[in-house]
Amino acid sequence: MSLSTNLPAHIKGLVFDCDGTLADTMPLHWRAWSLITQRHNLHFPEDRFYSLGGVPSRDILKMLAAEQGRSLDHIAVAHEKEEVYMPLMAQVEPIHAVVEIAKANFGKIPMAVASGGTQRIICDVLEHLKIRHLFAAVVTSEMVTHQKPAPDIFLEAARRIGVDPKHCRAYEDTDLGMQAIRSAGMDAVDVRELMSKH
Repeated sequence: MSLSTNLPAHIKGLVFDCDGTLADTMPLHWRAWSLITQRHNLHFPEDRFYSLGGVPSRDILKMLAAEQGRSLDHIAVAHEKEEVYMPLMAQVEPIHAVVEIAKANFGKIPMAVASGGTQRIICDVLEHLKIRHLFAAVVTSEMVTHQKPAPDIFLEAARRIGVDPKHCRAYEDTDLGMQAIRSAGMDAVDVRELMSKH
């Protein structure tokens, strides 16, 4: 997979995941998660955190509580996690290889972000990186019922930019995300392969 910004002729729209794809946020999210899971005495190893990339915090907390026989308000604790993460956002760096693709195609074809994060956090990250203006739509977990690996968030992103999913290429950094893109019928690019070439 070349990092060429030249797209095949059939690609009429691009969709990007945010965390770990456009923005190098995953290590910062992990710091926030470590604090919150310690605070609430939940077992959540780092490798599992990375394997659940793209799954909303509230869903992860609900799952951990159920598995560990704990009762907690997963919505409230997800908000706590966001509050811990917010001050770390100033440290977020772009993932240049992927941001360059978005910049190269800006104004040529419509583009969207499809993220398992929340609207407030994802838009703040995009503003911090000064790339929010590149995207005609930012679709986040609140806007769809079924989260990754279901295709819904990518289908909604395609709908909002007015491009048939089969004419979209989407970029992701997790196995769950790649599964969601393929289920949506889009051309899938694993940015982990792009980054390993740099």
